[in-house]
Amino acid sequence: MYVVLLTYTAPPPEIDYALPDHAEWLTRQYEHGRLIASGRRADHRGEVLLTRSMSVGKLEATLAGDPLLLRHLAHHEVIEFSATRTGPELRAVNEALAH
Repeated sequence: MYVVLLTYTAPPPEIDYALPDHAEWLTRQYEHGRLIASGRRADHRGEVLLTRSMSVGKLEATLAGDPLLLRHLAHHEVIEFSATRTGPELRAVNEALAH
C-alpha cells in the first residue's frame, strides 16, 4: 500500500485549470481499483492519495499519467507501508489479514 503526497509547484490558477483533467484521471484510477482515498491537503499545497498494494513499477506508471505531473504542475513523494491494522471499513485492504 502507498501514501502518495502531491505537492503543487505551480501558481493556483494553473492548478485550477488542470484540476478537471486530474479529476478525470482520479476517477479512472478508482474504476481500476487502484485508489482507496484521495483529497486535497488541508493547507491547499497539494493532495494525498492512498493506493492499494501494487508493484512500485505499476504505481509509477499509474502516476505518470496524472495530468498534474505530466504538465509539471506538481511533484510527488511515495511512502510505501504495509497495513497491519485497520478499522472495519478498510478490512478488505488490511495486508496482515490477507495472508
